[in-house]
Amino acid sequence: MIRIEPDVPGGSGRGCDLLLSHGYCLAADEHEREIMMPYPPLGLLYLSSHLKAEGFGVEIHDSTFAAPEDFEDHLTAVRPAVVGLYATLMTRSRVLELIALCRERGSWVVVGGPEPAPNAVEYLAHGAHVVVVGEGERTLSELLRHLPERGLDGLEAIHGLRFLDSGNHVVATPPREQIRDLSAQPWPDRDAIELDRYLETWREHHGGSSISLVTSRGCPYTCRWCSHDVYGRSHRRRRVGEVADEIAHLAERYQPDQLWYADDVFTLNRPWVATLAAELGRRGLRVPFECISRADRIDEGVADALAEMGCRRLWIGSESGSQKILDRMGRRATVEDIQAKTALLRSRGIEVGMFIMLGYEGEEVEDLEATVEHLKTSSPDVFLTTVAYPIRGTDYYREVETRLAIGGPWSERTDRDLRIGGRHSRRYYRHATRWMVNEVRAHRARTESRRLDELRRWLTARASRLGMWLSRNECEEDGVAASGRGWGSSEERARRDDP
Repeated sequence: MIRIEPDVPGGSGRGCDLLLSHGYCLAADEHEREIMMPYPPLGLLYLSSHLKAEGFGVEIHDSTFAAPEDFEDHLTAVRPAVVGLYATLMTRSRVLELIALCRERGSWVVVGGPEPAPNAVEYLAHGAHVVVVGEGERTLSELLRHLPERGLDGLEAIHGLRFLDSGNHVVATPPREQIRDLSAQPWPDRDAIELDRYLETWREHHGGSSISLVTSRGCPYTCRWCSHDVYGRSHRRRRVGEVADEIAHLAERYQPDQLWYADDVFTLNRPWVATLAAELGRRGLRVPFECISRADRIDEGVADALAEMGCRRLWIGSESGSQKILDRMGRRATVEDIQAKTALLRSRGIEVGMFIMLGYEGEEVEDLEATVEHLKTSSPDVFLTTVAYPIRGTDYYREVETRLAIGGPWSERTDRDLRIGGRHSRRYYRHATRWMVNEVRAHRARTESRRLDELRRWLTARASRLGMWLSRNECEEDGVAASGRGWGSSEERARRDDP
């Protein structure tokens, strides 16, 4: 561990109380520049609105469209007493750079989000003064009152923290109690960023704009590969009338062509969905939208309500067409139910997107074949693939931890770079993904009597299957790590309207 001396940043001459940033830069992400579907950092916007309501001076540096050097200019201009950095596994290296810069400028550095909690030791070792575990609104409120006056002394009294004591040992305070009444929270501070940049980017690349909101926090399900470090396994939902008020505001203020409900499981509470549909209908509000849900939380009533509200696409975490793998993942789902609910949604005019995960522990070629057959039967409008990677703190990580091969320093890699001894190589999964996509596309072309396209897809699928066979004995311990891109950002995508 790098030893970090517990310094005390200067407090005189400071500008704002808090500068928030997230470290993500679209210009540095080649894959996302191809997709160009950016959304604002809602988590930071919620922090900002909460803290401003309590009287704190808050600035946001939204780095999505910014150049890397812009953060330093913003830091110099606002001279914050505290800097709060939201980190994900994709922004780790950039956030570490920002931590060092903020310490040089004498600000207290607080990090939070899904990445720092299970990696608190490393973030503290690389310069963060405090790691926030769980929801950040109330924790940051206490920190902003504490750090400028007392520094690290007495932090034991603040719940939801990790920090280093004078002996350089990590101190973990009790968990922070979750916010019970989400409807009492102010809406995201969208005025604090250039939101029009997001809307313009969508219009330029997709012919229509999209804006995000959340109606709940948390997911109570037990998928073994999924992290619950921010909102836990709870499920807390906002009141219907208050959500409808925000939708009306967004529709009037921004005129979006669609909404993105960023909830983990939008239809978890079926009566709530029906009530929201009725309320929006009463107000004459019908804005097309996309959302994520689970097959087992959809029935005919939910499908009708979604169609009434204007749902254009619902994403299902199908993950696999093998019941054996679904059970190993802890998905609490069945292949048959996913197929049935896909048909139900499409019968209501709602497109279905599916997330598919390859390479999970115990998967064999027969399971991949079952997934291909599942996709042929379900016929989703689009499916996105990723290769499973173990996230520290999850059950999946603990399951494979003794077989992990770690290459390179922690600061220069992410959990996606971890190698699992005995698993097939990156080359194998590249071939497997191409085989899966083209096998499904060939099937669709056959059902639609597109013979030339069917032949082309069939030949590509056969070549990819040969590639799988030739690389079948290559394993990750041979030095080739498998990697995935995560939900919404796939290596391959297949749409029904592909030419």
